[in-house]
Amino acid sequence: EVQLEESGGGLVQPGGSLRLSCTASGFTFSESTMSWVRQAPGKGLEWVSHINRYGTTNYADSVKGRFTTSRDNAKNTLYLQMNSLNPGDTAVYYCAQGVDRGQGTQVTVSS
Repeated sequence: EVQLEESGGGLVQPGGSLRLSCTASGFTFSESTMSWVRQAPGKGLEWVSHINRYGTTNYADSVKGRFTTSRDNAKNTLYLQMNSLNPGDTAVYYCAQGVDRGQGTQVTVSS
């Protein structure tokens, strides 16, 4: 059974930073492409980034240059470093493997 658990969300001021983590189990993490997606209040799911088994990353234009996705295969953990946050980044952030995703972690950017 795929299990994904996000952590690291919280309240941050505009311009601030947060680092999200996602611990994974139930599948071969090191061989899997992993994604981050988010859902802002009242909106649908938005793809944020993904990283393949080789460490190659891709980002949505809205976060490119501000967010960095990385992975530690030894720890079965996915990360999302978020810098220069703005109110438009407020959302529940999920890590995903295929169609599976965790319970999410809330990120709120507000002064």
